[in-house]
Amino acid sequence: MKKVLKSYAVIAVGSIIYALAFDWLFAPNQVAVGGITGLAQVINALVPALSVGGLTILMNIPLFLLGWRLIGFHLLATSLFSMALSSVAIDAIAAAHAFAPVDPMLAALCGGALMGLGLGLVFSQGATTGGTDIVARLLKLKFPWLPMGKLMLIPDFVVLVLAALAFGRVESALYGVVALFLSTRVMDTVLYGLNTAKVAYIISDNWRQIAAALMEEQGRGVTILRGQGAYTGAEKQVLMIAFRQKEIVQIKRIVHELDARAFFIACDAHEVLGEGFGEYQKEEI
Repeated sequence: MKKVLKSYAVIAVGSIIYALAFDWLFAPNQVAVGGITGLAQVINALVPALSVGGLTILMNIPLFLLGWRLIGFHLLATSLFSMALSSVAIDAIAAAHAFAPVDPMLAALCGGALMGLGLGLVFSQGATTGGTDIVARLLKLKFPWLPMGKLMLIPDFVVLVLAALAFGRVESALYGVVALFLSTRVMDTVLYGLNTAKVAYIISDNWRQIAAALMEEQGRGVTILRGQGAYTGAEKQVLMIAFRQKEIVQIKRIVHELDARAFFIACDAHEVLGEGFGEYQKEEI
């Protein structure tokens, strides 16, 4: 129960951040938003009597029914909570305070980053805010190797074109593209960047001492790969070790102290699963 409550608390924070970004930076500056929220924004511009939050809830109903059949109950329950909270928060914040317009480019940059943060928090708990987020989750089933941020670009661009027509300003869509790009980058960073690790390859004649020191001092497993020098033909032992970003200084120090001439290559590694890192999650996005 504690884990479930924590998950819903994170979803609630992300949903409110999403709503705040829309009311504070997108709506007053006529910066287009993608997704169902953006479609609701377009309809609201044409018929102001219809609220963005209310329209978002109504248009999400068929998508939620589709998502429930194809993805499951967990997605439905958490996403209904997120969608309802974010939609109500959009109308509540708009009614409580009217934000003054700011420079549209600043609105697009800051709004995109803030909205990406909110979406990232919601998606990190296996939920969505509804709308094209569900479409992206459905596309994820077909294209599991693509990150969520890139999948959301597909339906969102269609909504941006409609927003440009509704507002009568191409700039609204262009600013929306900037916000959308930044939003997807921030969202992917929240979803995948926090798990970023590194993998290092170490070639040294003192490989035994280095491997022992890395296992003892860093508590990391070391894999020995067999290699051969292309020029000399000499056999070499290549050490491979996966580690967290914060450990790289200590690892380089250990290698340098044991062999100042060691060949050291460090690369970024994503989705590292196993002891000391992450675990496989069937519903992972």
